[in-house]
This record gives sequence, structure tokens and C-alpha cells, in this order.
Amino acid sequence: MEAPVTVQSELTERRIAQYTLLLGGAGSVVATFFFSVRVGAGLFIGALLAWVNFRWLERAMDAVTRASTAQANSPEARVPISGYFGLFARYGLIAVVVYVSFSVFRIPVLSLVVGLCSLGAAAMLATLIEVLSSSSESH
Repeated sequence: MEAPVTVQSELTERRIAQYTLLLGGAGSVVATFFFSVRVGAGLFIGALLAWVNFRWLERAMDAVTRASTAQANSPEARVPISGYFGLFARYGLIAVVVYVSFSVFRIPVLSLVVGLCSLGAAAMLATLIEVLSSSSESH
């Protein structure tokens, strides 16, 4: 049986991933309505990039944690190459997608950046829900 903290953190991570896409999609619809299709597309592309970034980071950190736990008694723990790849390749992916979106499709960079911020907004929303649900359980 997993510890309650682990189960709760996995639930929060799942919520953050879902809220990232939800907020990005909703923001994309609003931006398309009020500004333009390109701005809306940029916001949605940025949100998708934020979601992929979060997933790759989560996978890389899980690999590092598993490797360090498995090699707890070893003097030198070795992290698999895939762990390092997941940590650093996500920045390359973001850079390439932002460059291509701007230079080829003329998507405004600011809308891509706002879309990338959907991960931060999702993390704040998930934390707020976590705090409010735990405070209502204690009363």
C-alpha cells in the first residue's frame, strides 16, 4: 500500500496536468473570440507545450527517484540517460516549436508565452483546490 502523501501527490500531479490543458483550451477559445485565430492557436500550442514539459519533467524525476532508491546502498548512484534526456530535451522542444510557430506560421510569441504560463496557473488552481478541500475536511 502506498503512503497517503504519495497518493495525494499523484492526484495533485494528475490535476495539474488536466488543468493545464483545460485552462489552455479555455484561454484559447477566449483569445480566438476576442483577438484572432492566430492568438488563440498560440495560446493552445503554448498550453500543449506546457503539458508536454510537465509530463517529461515528471517522468524524468520519477526515473531519477527510482534509480537513487534502487541504488541506495551504492556509493555512486547512476541515473539512466533517459532521465537526463527528459530533463533537458524539453527545453529544446519548446525552443524549436516556438521558433517554427513564429517564423513559419506567424503565431505571436506573446500568445505562446501566455500559453506556457497555463502550467503555472494550473498548479495554483490545483493547490487552491487542495487547500480548500483539506480545510473543509478538517471542519
